[in-house]
Amino acid sequence: MLGSSRPLPKAAERARARPDETLRIGVIGTGGMGTAHCSSLLQLAADGKEDLRIVALADVCQSRLENAQQKCGELQEGKPDSYGDHAELLARSDLHGVLIATPEHWHAPMVEDAVARGLDVYVEKPMTLRLPGALRLHQVQRANPHVIVQVGTQFLTHEKYHKARQLIADGAIGKPTSSQASYCRNSKTGEWLYYDIDESWEPGVNLDWDRWCGPMGQHDWSPEVYARWRRYRAWSTGICGDLLVHMMTPMMFAVDQGWPVRVVAVGGHYKDKAMENHDQVDILVQFEKGHTMRIAGSTCNERGDETMIRGHRASLFLGSKDCTLRPERIYAEEIDEETLQCPPQSGDHDRMRLDWLSCMRTRKANLGQVELATQVMVVVDLATRSMWDGKAFAFDPEAMRARAV
Repeated sequence: MLGSSRPLPKAAERARARPDETLRIGVIGTGGMGTAHCSSLLQLAADGKEDLRIVALADVCQSRLENAQQKCGELQEGKPDSYGDHAELLARSDLHGVLIATPEHWHAPMVEDAVARGLDVYVEKPMTLRLPGALRLHQVQRANPHVIVQVGTQFLTHEKYHKARQLIADGAIGKPTSSQASYCRNSKTGEWLYYDIDESWEPGVNLDWDRWCGPMGQHDWSPEVYARWRRYRAWSTGICGDLLVHMMTPMMFAVDQGWPVRVVAVGGHYKDKAMENHDQVDILVQFEKGHTMRIAGSTCNERGDETMIRGHRASLFLGSKDCTLRPERIYAEEIDEETLQCPPQSGDHDRMRLDWLSCMRTRKANLGQVELATQVMVVVDLATRSMWDGKAFAFDPEAMRARAV
C-alpha cells in the first residue's frame, strides 16, 4: 500500500533565510482558510513577531485570488503576484516557503512538488486525503529530511500534551493502557453549509474547475462540491479528517505508543441525512506498543467525552488547559494527585505558524512532523474505510500496508 513506485524526488538546492532576512512566502489556495492564513501571517509581521512578506498567491478562482491580493495589500506594502497554476508559483526562485491551504485531494501532490523545489512547507490538516498519499509523503520526507514540512494541527502547541508525554515517559502513570478524546459540535442547518456559494462562479471564465479537480480526474461542475467538499465522500473524510485529527494528533503525540495496528469504526447519518459523510463517528484504535484509543466525533451533538489517558497506576486528565495526574485508588498511598499548570490555550493557529516560521530560520525540528501525521492518516483512512465497508482493518508498520481483517 505504499504511496507510489515513482522515484522519490531529491530536493533542489535553495538558499535558506538568514537570521536577519525577510521571509518570502507563497500561499496556494486563497479560499476559506487560505485567506485567513494570509491575514494572520501578515498580522504576525505587523505585530513584530516575525519578519515576512507574502510575495505570491495561487488559486483556480479569480475572485478568491483577487480578494486575497486585496487583503494582503492592506496589511503589507504592495500586493503579491498571482497565479492560476500553483506550479508557476513553485517555480519562483525567490521563495523561502509555501503554505498550502487547498482542498485535501491536492495536499499530497502539492507538498511533494514543493519539497522537490527545496521549499519549506506548511500544509493544512489532514496531511492528505487518503493513506497512499500519506505513505508517499512519509517516504518523500525521509528522503529529504532537511526540508521542513509542518502539518497544521495546531493543538500540538498546547503545553498540556507535552507535559503528559513527559509524565508517561517518566513512568508516572505506569503502563498507558487506554485513552479517549472527542471533537463534537452541532448545527441547525448542517455542517459546512456556512461555506457560501458565489453565483458569479463560471467554470472556464473565472474558475478553472478542471484544474481544481486535478488528481481526482474529470467531474461535472458542482458549486456544492466546490464550496462544501467536506460534505462529500469522494472529496473528504468529513469528521475524521477535518475535526478528529485535531484531537488524535496531540493525543497520539502524548501517549507515544507507535503506529496504529488495528482500526475499527462505525458512523451514522442520524440528523444531516443530506450530507454524504457521516454526522456521527466512533473510532477504536490499537497501537503497536499496546494501547487502545477511543475517539468520538459528531456534527449533530456538541457534548463530547472527557479527554484523558489511563495508566495502570494513574490517569491523566486533559479536559482543561492543565494536565492533572490522579492515582488509581490502589496506588493512592504511593502517588500524589498533581495538577501541572499550563498557559492559556488562545492563539493556537498563530503559535503553529510561528513554529514553522522560526524553524525555517533555525532549521530545528518543527512540531507538526510528517511521521506523526502519517500515523494519524492511518487512523483517518482506515476508520473511514471501516465505516463504509463494515470491516476492521489492520496496519503493518514494517511493510507499511493495510488489510481488512
